[in-house]
Amino acid sequence: MVLVTALLMLVVVTILGLAMFRSFGLDEKIAGNLREKQRALSAAETAEQFAEYWLTGGGGSANAPLITCTAPAPASAPTICTNPIASATQLPWLASGNPVGVPYMPQVTAPMTPMNVQTTPQLGSYYAQPQFYVQWLGTTANGTIYQIDAQGFGGSPDTVAVVESTYIVQTSVKNLAPPTQ
Repeated sequence: MVLVTALLMLVVVTILGLAMFRSFGLDEKIAGNLREKQRALSAAETAEQFAEYWLTGGGGSANAPLITCTAPAPASAPTICTNPIASATQLPWLASGNPVGVPYMPQVTAPMTPMNVQTTPQLGSYYAQPQFYVQWLGTTANGTIYQIDAQGFGGSPDTVAVVESTYIVQTSVKNLAPPTQ
């Protein structure tokens, strides 16, 4: 009787131990997914902040024409679009059936390391460059209103964050920062 009871207790303890080890693996997956989500969100917010800086004149937006965007814009010449994207949450972004968006690669100085973009998952890499899309919404007495959409990826194509803001550039705003990208 003691032997049967001891064997039953051993089976119960073994099952509890296996369940505990399995939950540790699940916790690690959850932590990794949260890390990738935060990396994607940070990348998207960086692109959005650059677009806001660019709109205030820091990147030369004062000379940017209002155009109907139907193709991707080069990072060296961001554009202000008059047409909206089809859906901010559906990637790639489309306008008139064509992919659009301005790729943005954050500039860093030592001792920081540049953003590592790899289409094959690698530790510390990003799946794609962040992008932003600036849409002109109109002008008021206080300034010009824009909608900024930005996207950023984590280490895989499944980890993406999209942020959107409505931004007003008041007529009295002057950006005194040196022009950088």
